[in-house]
Amino acid sequence: MTYRMIQVGTGGRGGTWCSQILPPVVEDGRIEPVAAVDVDADALTNATEHLGLDESDCYTDVEEAFATHPEADFCTVVVPPWAHEDVVDAAIEHDLHVLSEKPIADTLEASVRIAEKVDRAGLKMGVTMSHRFDRDKTTLRRQIESEEHGPLDYLSARFTCAKRQYGSWGAFRHDMADPLLIEGGVHQLDFLADMAGERCATLYADTWQPEWAEYDGDCQALVELRMENGRRIQWEGAKANAVTLNCWGEDYVRAECRDATLVLDARELESFPYKGDDVHVSEGEGTQIPLDEQESWSDVWLVEQFVDWLDGGPEMATNVEDNLQSVALVEAAMRSSRNGEVVDVQDLLAETRQSVQIGE
Repeated sequence: MTYRMIQVGTGGRGGTWCSQILPPVVEDGRIEPVAAVDVDADALTNATEHLGLDESDCYTDVEEAFATHPEADFCTVVVPPWAHEDVVDAAIEHDLHVLSEKPIADTLEASVRIAEKVDRAGLKMGVTMSHRFDRDKTTLRRQIESEEHGPLDYLSARFTCAKRQYGSWGAFRHDMADPLLIEGGVHQLDFLADMAGERCATLYADTWQPEWAEYDGDCQALVELRMENGRRIQWEGAKANAVTLNCWGEDYVRAECRDATLVLDARELESFPYKGDDVHVSEGEGTQIPLDEQESWSDVWLVEQFVDWLDGGPEMATNVEDNLQSVALVEAAMRSSRNGEVVDVQDLLAETRQSVQIGE
């Protein structure tokens, strides 16, 4: 079946959706763009040029677009996080399913409200956690899940970059209170928790801003997670180091399993089998594990998963309810760093659910 969609947000990241993410799925005949919305009329050229929409089907007002196109089945949400809830509210009013960019919203409270409202409306909403579905990290996750290397003990990861000067990581991030956790940790903590195969029980974070970093908020972090299955994760994140080791898309993850150490470094994966005590090796001297092959990865794959779900297939892993775990990890890390205490992630989420009131 072909599903008709309205693209909400066509500038910036929305432009990437128009030019790169949606076209392969449109070409496969699985989705048909029927309208596009952006508050900046100039940005709508991305929709006309790349999605083949007429100017008459491009709008600067979400309500007008939704009301004019009752034939639409779903909408995307590719606007700033603080605007997500308003778009989702409008989508619910017009009985539209939703596929949204991460995060669900700009706060845990708003994210919980969105998930509750979507559930009450009986609609489907997915979140595009693209890094979790990268080719390299998917390959590592499948290797861990197979238990070919024995059960997983713990994960260690780093995301370290030399982007200390103002504007080097996008000017708006240098003006944020918690840029590393909100803009980087949301992906990193998500895919690490997914690899560990269980919800996070407790989290401790220490974040800071070195004097040489041109940021208004904390841009360095050390985070420790303990999962409900007993597995541990340690994550190092930094945007103000002297050199980039593993920045955006070139993550370092070490999975310590019973029978082997697996090392993912800049999209290359290798295995170091256990050969007895006191055996010393260096990274780069292991056995290369080829990355998995398939037609689509990352965002394109996620759009396909969402359409499969609409078709009656399996619920996508990053559905809005399950993705609350990702938002809770970021909120827990910020709270832990502010308070200097370990945070019970599931208690935090439960307390937020209780505090949020949804009108009938």
